Amino acid sequence: MPAYLFFPFIFLGFWYIHAPLLILEHFQEINRAFFQLFSTPLLLRTFFRPIKNEYRQGLVGFSIGMGIVLKSIVILVSLVLFVPLILFELLCLLGFLALPIFTFAIVLWR
Repeated sequence: MPAYLFFPFIFLGFWYIHAPLLILEHFQEINRAFFQLFSTPLLLRTFFRPIKNEYRQGLVGFSIGMGIVLKSIVILVSLVLFVPLILFELLCLLGFLALPIFTFAIVLWR
């Protein structure tokens, strides 16, 4: 049997198995960079520590409270900005997966 008869199956295997996995790995790197940009892992690790490591007597409680408030705001902002990023990534992945189907449909309708 000629090898070119297997090309559609090779293409479908690439387009719907291999390429989406590579795209998801790329998105994972983008998400990791996003969280590093907003220092989200560091803020979560140091959430209950005083801001600027202020340990002077009388200021420890205030520094811890102020740190919790400021870190909560930054974490909330980063999560609010992360939701559109995830939606954009999902839309790109779905568009990539639907591209051959739409192309085939356009060719058939002409």
